Amino acid sequence: MAAAHRHRKEFDPPLATHALACLHVIERGAALVPARILLEGQTSLLSDTEGSQSHLPQPNLSVRARAYLDFLGCEEIDCLFDHVIATLHAAAYSRENGQPLRDDWPRIALPASAHSFFASAELGRRVAALLDVESPVDGVSSGQIRFELRSIGSIAKADGGQIDPAAGDLAVTAGWGHAGAGGICMPAKGRLVERTYADTELGGFREGLAALGLTDEQLMTCLGGTCVDVYLSERAYWRCVPKRVWTYTIGGYQVMKKWLSYRERPLLGRDLTPDEARYVTEMARRIAAILLLEPALDANYERVKADTWEWGANDG
Repeated sequence: MAAAHRHRKEFDPPLATHALACLHVIERGAALVPARILLEGQTSLLSDTEGSQSHLPQPNLSVRARAYLDFLGCEEIDCLFDHVIATLHAAAYSRENGQPLRDDWPRIALPASAHSFFASAELGRRVAALLDVESPVDGVSSGQIRFELRSIGSIAKADGGQIDPAAGDLAVTAGWGHAGAGGICMPAKGRLVERTYADTELGGFREGLAALGLTDEQLMTCLGGTCVDVYLSERAYWRCVPKRVWTYTIGGYQVMKKWLSYRERPLLGRDLTPDEARYVTEMARRIAAILLLEPALDANYERVKADTWEWGANDG
């Protein structure tokens, strides 16, 4: 399932989730596009009458979309959604289709070859996994963390000591949010310190360059040339959050800042748990991993655009 919105000054690519989502997942004007739908007579997306396939949710595909997948020899319907996600997350696509993306739904090029299609779908699948916070991603949120992500967003104590949750080190009191009229949470400025990367941080980034197939210049373009240390309070902070990770938006909202605005101690009524503090680290690393896919996503879009399938070519 993917959610996207229209009529903003800037386009934010869609969010992907495997869970059922409400209309407020991004904003009230968001459109949800399910990968599977109910057919006539079905009462629930979760229904399964005695295992009969006729009672299971069916692929949300038109006749032409099915014909396209048949043409490619693809039996996995989610691949088409994955290709769409890869396209919509390509900055080159957004630049070329800026006005249509703001006003309506522009066309999405379909690869003419199975090889190009499956490569695009694999990229989209990687983006979708990174966006789905309930799904662990090896090397990013679980397992051995990738070299270029290890220094990003780790929590530290301002005096250099060890974080002690029992001593109140995980209380968010840096002014990220406050209660507005009617108790509505209102975001605030908070505290962050922008700085250049330390040599050790740059060294970690460069350790991962070979696996990523990126140059130093590309990596800095993806992440931003500076980073910020994001403070919970005077006691603790998440260090080395690349600038573009910090400013990354979904649905028009800065992801990390929005999350923090709801966790100010007076609003939350308690300190963060250690798992919640680690979640912020994971959030920063997931966003960084998405940004580091930008060159691959742009190259994928250009490759598809150069050899596209004619819509409806196999009709009749």
